[in-house]
Amino acid sequence: MKRKGLTRRKLLASAAGIGSFAIIGRARAAAPYKPSDSLLDAARREGKFTLYTATFTEVEQEVINEFRKKFPFVRVEMIRAPGGQLIQRVKTEAAAGKLAADLVLHSDRGLMKALEPLFADYEPPNAQDYLPESLVSPKLWPNLTAGWCIAYHTELVKNPPKSWMDLTKPEYGDGQIAQVIAQSGGTTWTRIMFERQVLGEDYWAKQAATKPKLYPSGAPLSDSLVRGEVTIAPLVYNIIYPKERDGAPVKTFFPPEGVPIVPYGSGIPKTAQNPNAARLYLEWQLSEEGQAFGIKQHGNLTSLKVPPLLPAGFSKDTKVWVPKFAEFEALYGKWIEEWNKVYGYRQ
Repeated sequence: MKRKGLTRRKLLASAAGIGSFAIIGRARAAAPYKPSDSLLDAARREGKFTLYTATFTEVEQEVINEFRKKFPFVRVEMIRAPGGQLIQRVKTEAAAGKLAADLVLHSDRGLMKALEPLFADYEPPNAQDYLPESLVSPKLWPNLTAGWCIAYHTELVKNPPKSWMDLTKPEYGDGQIAQVIAQSGGTTWTRIMFERQVLGEDYWAKQAATKPKLYPSGAPLSDSLVRGEVTIAPLVYNIIYPKERDGAPVKTFFPPEGVPIVPYGSGIPKTAQNPNAARLYLEWQLSEEGQAFGIKQHGNLTSLKVPPLLPAGFSKDTKVWVPKFAEFEALYGKWIEEWNKVYGYRQ
């Protein structure tokens, strides 16, 4: 069943709902990030940090490259893994007293919340500029707020879908559509929740009847879409928009029923060997300058109260959907198992 609409100020509220993209006040030019002299000096002395991230490699690398234009003296060693695998790595290393990460960026706030004791107390200089509802812990911050779109191959799809419900049409059957498996990570779990709670309890069965191809994550799926191996796919916008931006034969759109979104929960472990270099990177990402870069280059949303700009394809009337965090945690196991049965997926 559909949830009631949210007020604009409660876009990222803890209760799930459909709402318009939050423009609280008037969007303004992004303020440049200016770290404190003490942080800058400490990060310069460290000169590097190890980043664990669930963000797509090519997207995170673009962010790293932009960061190093401003702070070239900080080297970033990136280790990327899908959400569940990354959390397991953090747990295993932490249990052995060998957690190598200086910074963990993750899309599943529920999994990160469960590891809250591993993370240091932290608050960015512009903490008051963030919607408090976007935080699941004062230690974990939404450096990235991702949203879902539908993408299709422009040369192979002559009658493209226009909505989420169109992905249930028999004309798109026989493997034309592809999906990321439900347990891939927090962003995908958000989409799965949206489908059931907004599009209807029978949506999975209707969509599965088209016999979609299943992929472990959005990165290989987006590549397959560009190559024409599949022709239609729901994807996190920031993995497909850069390809569209750079001329790949794909087109994206935000479906009228709503855009499932989820803020990240990212933090600096207590055991970080290079906490200042990690903090510099996280603070830059959380700054208006860093958020504006992610919005413009990757089509991210933001959990800032006043967005510096809107991503391409968005308008102030675009509907978004945010999961209720208690349900995000409580429903996971049961609904993932049901999804796997409906789609015939076996681990």
